[in-house]
Amino acid sequence: MTAQGLHVPADEGRTTWFSGDVYTVKLAAEQTGGVLGAIEASVPPGGGPPPHTHTRSDETFYLTSGELEFLEGERTFTARVGDLVFLPRGVLHRFTNTGLKPASMLFLYTPGGSEGLFIEGGDEPRPGVQVQPWGPERITEKLLGLLDKYDNVLPPPPGV
Repeated sequence: MTAQGLHVPADEGRTTWFSGDVYTVKLAAEQTGGVLGAIEASVPPGGGPPPHTHTRSDETFYLTSGELEFLEGERTFTARVGDLVFLPRGVLHRFTNTGLKPASMLFLYTPGGSEGLFIEGGDEPRPGVQVQPWGPERITEKLLGLLDKYDNVLPPPPGV
């Protein structure tokens, strides 16, 4: 961490494709002394992660375009441009783009660290190619290990 402030220009950050979404890590925990991780996200129609929890970090989302359906525990609701959603650690959550157009948002992990999943587990974007959703073949032991490493806990399958 620097003893000075940080300025991250609009066109900077580490961009990866992860499970059909486009994530740009604007601030990583290493840059903020672990205090914060900041990610800019573009979520195409149908995109978004499966339900999950974080045990060591809270997550805050701010919608900048489009709409996303959020799950918070057992409740679902739609967040729109300008809406802010705070989800404390331990709460089952997900977001899904149920609309026809991409949605964009900024989301923050406090403390930072979970954003490392997108850097270490994401794919390099390819110019001129549309991001594709991941199929079940992407759920490997390596990915499951990264989910655990970066504080992403998937609920057990139904009936387990």
